[in-house]
Amino acid sequence: MAKQASTPDSIIKAMRVHQWVKNILLFVPLFLAHAWHDKSLIFTSLTAFVSFSLCASAFYIFNDLSDLEADKLHPQKKSRPFASGDLSIGTGILLIPILLGISILLSLTVNKTFFNVLITYAVLTGLYSFSLKKIVVLDVVVLALFYSIRLFAGAVAVNVQISQWLIAFSMFLFLSLAFAKRFSELFAMRARKQDKVNGRNYQAVDLEQVSQLGSTSGYISVLVMALYVSSAEVASLYSNSKLLWLICPLLLYWIGRTWILAHRGELHEDPIVFALKDKPSYIVGFLAIAITLFAI
Repeated sequence: MAKQASTPDSIIKAMRVHQWVKNILLFVPLFLAHAWHDKSLIFTSLTAFVSFSLCASAFYIFNDLSDLEADKLHPQKKSRPFASGDLSIGTGILLIPILLGISILLSLTVNKTFFNVLITYAVLTGLYSFSLKKIVVLDVVVLALFYSIRLFAGAVAVNVQISQWLIAFSMFLFLSLAFAKRFSELFAMRARKQDKVNGRNYQAVDLEQVSQLGSTSGYISVLVMALYVSSAEVASLYSNSKLLWLICPLLLYWIGRTWILAHRGELHEDPIVFALKDKPSYIVGFLAIAITLFAI
């Protein structure tokens, strides 16, 4: 099949710019430290955000190139720029070092610790693309870890202490979302009467177990939130800390609804794409932020 000419739109699609929303997590430590009034710290966080985003985009491209044959057989992924032929393999190989180079240069302007965290993330992402994504359960644990690394990167970028509560909460919440991603893939695969996920080591019989692990992880994250709200630590940070209890029912609703939609086959295989198009998710996020601000 003849390759189509590379276009800016195809390059942006290959970089998965919409996935940069994940990197908003880098701003969370700054927000929770109540330091959002400091313009210099905001600029530093923005620099860290762009650096992390470009690094992630480089590995999205790398992952697409390594999964090229499997993506061509996937009903949705076959439309990705490399699988569809909109971008050539050579273009992808060229983009990877360019994006990584800019990312590293930006990270060095933040601080050395942030640079080290970025390199750790890059190495772990490379390992995931090569082998970890093929190991059942470990793959979703690593995906959840990527989110926690973003939080840690945001904290070291602006030199604020990250709460252990936040790390624990994020691990369980994002583990739930990672399992939701695998569940949606398995659900779609079963609908196509396939036995295995291309490029992964999951089988159709794993569907219910993946659901149980994912939903349980989500509800554990709510328990962590409840324990945090009732801790002495939160009382020292918020003048109206009891208001934070209102976030728990919001989380229970959002997690429960997400998994019900997954079981109906209505959840996009990428939870981030789902959240970006889902109005209730925006409402829950807005209310959680508003509650946090009122609690300060």
